[in-house]
Amino acid sequence: MTVENMEQRYLMRMSELYPTIARASTEIINLSSILNLPKGTEHFITDIHGEYEAFSHVLRNGSGAVRKKINELYARSLPERDIKDLATLIYYPSEKIALVKKEIQDPDELDNWYKVMLYRLVEVCKYTASKYTRSKVRKAMTEDFAYVIDELITERADIADKEAYYDEIVSTIIRIGRSDQFIKAIAELIRRLVVDHLHILGDIYDRGYGPDDIMDALMDYHSLDIQWGNHDVEWMGAAVGQPALVACVVRFCVRYGNLGILEDGYGINLLPLAQFAEKTYGDDPCECFKLKSNEIRGEETELNVRIHKAISVIQFKLEGQLVEKRKEFDMADRNLFSKVDFDTYEIRIGDQKYPMKDHNFPTIDPEDPNRLSPEEEYVMERLIGAFTSCKRLQEHMQFLLRKGELYTVYNGNLMFHGCMPLTEDGHFKEVRVYNKTLKGRALYDYLDTLVRRAFFSMNPRHVEEGKDILWWIWCNKDSPLFGKDKMATFERYFIDDPKTHEEKKTPYYNLLDDEEVINRILAEFGLHGNHTHIINGHVPVKRGQTPTHCGGRVLVIDGGFSKAYQGTTGIAGYTLIYNSWGMRLVAHKPFTSMEDAVESGTDIHSDNVMVESFSKRLCVGDTDAGNQLRESIRELETLLAAYRSGDIVERQ
Repeated sequence: MTVENMEQRYLMRMSELYPTIARASTEIINLSSILNLPKGTEHFITDIHGEYEAFSHVLRNGSGAVRKKINELYARSLPERDIKDLATLIYYPSEKIALVKKEIQDPDELDNWYKVMLYRLVEVCKYTASKYTRSKVRKAMTEDFAYVIDELITERADIADKEAYYDEIVSTIIRIGRSDQFIKAIAELIRRLVVDHLHILGDIYDRGYGPDDIMDALMDYHSLDIQWGNHDVEWMGAAVGQPALVACVVRFCVRYGNLGILEDGYGINLLPLAQFAEKTYGDDPCECFKLKSNEIRGEETELNVRIHKAISVIQFKLEGQLVEKRKEFDMADRNLFSKVDFDTYEIRIGDQKYPMKDHNFPTIDPEDPNRLSPEEEYVMERLIGAFTSCKRLQEHMQFLLRKGELYTVYNGNLMFHGCMPLTEDGHFKEVRVYNKTLKGRALYDYLDTLVRRAFFSMNPRHVEEGKDILWWIWCNKDSPLFGKDKMATFERYFIDDPKTHEEKKTPYYNLLDDEEVINRILAEFGLHGNHTHIINGHVPVKRGQTPTHCGGRVLVIDGGFSKAYQGTTGIAGYTLIYNSWGMRLVAHKPFTSMEDAVESGTDIHSDNVMVESFSKRLCVGDTDAGNQLRESIRELETLLAAYRSGDIVERQ
């Protein structure tokens, strides 16, 4: 088929959507006008690590974006207490309304509160919606109140007494008892309009108690993308039944006192593991396997530390098996049980021997230390079956596959979770993955393909390669999601010498301020110019360190969302806001509770650091969406020309 014929067929298909000159012209006008609207706000969050309540609060307040809109409207006319109350009502409408009803018993006084708040919410909504087309705002509304909200936030030139008209609408909402539902609807609309698009830069899972709830919230979110983190890939591997990663997920959950995620959140039956742990390690104090949680007490603690040891030993065995199976992974140094002398209980690491802190390994055969005992095989068979058959877990993983990838290029920003594998001098490192040697963007693309094969391929060999590469991505020294020379979990459990615990970062982290290197990475992904950035997480920003590098071109925004990191970071994480006026980092205070946020009006965003500001406000036309709109306009103009030349006939 010739190019001319292909273009003709494409124009014929377009004419089905826009069958007349009038329809095509109207769409050109609509799209052209959108190009001049202010750019929508983007919100960047990373390394959530299961901290559902803190994440939910940051999502609701848009890292201060909601409060910023309120301040722009009311900072000079309302006291701070009223602004806090209004912000809290937008974040938590149901909870705030319930609290107000307890405090205000007089019906007339309560009606007056409703009236004041409804007017203020309408003003905030009107202000927030002003940067969008009426059509986009209408689509964002809940169906039940779409007409009423549309009337209240839209200027009506055809109404003589506007104040009386709007006052009657508000009074009627209160009189017929629909105030609570209306407040919830308009608060949701405000939150949705304040943030146009959400970026999640990885590590939704592990450590915190609520990753499953976070995934549910993300699945309901209106517009987002996800860059997989190493902890997400770990769970993806468990979901497809990669044995070492199944064991690793269980180990993480028990270590942080979060077995409820598996049992209650995903319905994973842990009874066979618990019975095995009790039988095998019932008289073992398991000193090396203390939990990182203070919320578990008494007998439950004793059982959990036994489960912790049981699954850890299984994990290290399975990892040793995988190292032997996949010699191409070049990870022989991580086959650690094979390096233990079970007569002296010493382990050889490099050229040095170290005493093992634990001598009780009843399931290990010194002649074949990585072989699972029959009981361990049964436990793993049950666990793998539970993970691969869990409907909710599979739904969450499918969502990660639909919305996620290893990297995203969006509006001049390159986003990935971890790092770019580099040589010491800042060039792209060549990495061997199965039968290919790759570097730079090609490495990311191939790994992405292999991950998807684990879930979707009909070729058994491809499925197996995909499963195993998920473990490689989780912990290999050349993985772009790991970025260290080793994962020293085994050493931290069993060896006292802290030198063996060290995990050396890859060269990327030493080169974040090298402009030549940063420009090389950005160019590899098609980004050029001073207003392009690398945004990633993965490594907590410790006290005294800065999240910005290379003059603001690189932003490392993991500041410690996880409570486990807050002792070294001193804060509860960084997030990033990118709106039409610039980019600003937000440093968050540790979150206490939703109840405290509602009752006291406390918030968790604190310091704002402007990373980049624009002298001219960015419009939709300055974004990737603008480029797509211009392409659509060009196609429509071609269709319009075809109508006018007679090459295509209008469909009246």
